[in-house]
Amino acid sequence: MRLVVRTFSELCLTVGTLIVLFVVYVLYWTGVQAGISGAAQIDTLRREWAATPVPAAPGPSPARVRTPYVPGKGIAVMYVPRLGRDWKWPVLEGTGTGVLKKGLGHYAATGRLGETGNFAVAGHRRTYGDPFKDFPRLRPGDAVVLTDGTTWFTYRIDRGPHRTVPGDVAVVDPVPRKSRFDGPGRYLTLTTCDPEWGSSHRLVVWAHLDATQPVTDGRPQALDS
Repeated sequence: MRLVVRTFSELCLTVGTLIVLFVVYVLYWTGVQAGISGAAQIDTLRREWAATPVPAAPGPSPARVRTPYVPGKGIAVMYVPRLGRDWKWPVLEGTGTGVLKKGLGHYAATGRLGETGNFAVAGHRRTYGDPFKDFPRLRPGDAVVLTDGTTWFTYRIDRGPHRTVPGDVAVVDPVPRKSRFDGPGRYLTLTTCDPEWGSSHRLVVWAHLDATQPVTDGRPQALDS
């Protein structure tokens, strides 16, 4: 009997230790990994942009804009002032598990950055750096700023956060019905999981392109206000 009790106690201790290690991994180590990966992705993008001369004329470089997005590769860097002055994450092509461990992911079937259509982006609410942890703080009028290395694109949130179910794929349509946009335009959609530690639902915000400026003109005012 004593042996059984001791064996059971050791088993409980082992299971408890594994649970603690798993929690540490989920809450801490995935964040460390995502931070390293995200910073590396941004550094890679900046090196690539530095290696390509910025055109003298205003506006994005046609060669860069029309280059097809490559799955898993960086597209842009996103800044959301409402989520913190130091908040910035790379946007990569695709929304697979491996991609979202490195940053935000662009829904491959949606529009291109800054162009007519809906540039839709997904990100983790929790784990892997918690990029959208404070997603519920977003409000209409908030700026979402992206750059592709030649142009700054400032979007303004029109509606959200809107709560829906994972199967509601219409939220990333070119003109999402629930966004209340009344026709084609240059839109941005951001999505993440809800509740904070679950995935039974999705939170969504929709924005429209408010302004663009070449990177040679400096940072957009939305990032310094």
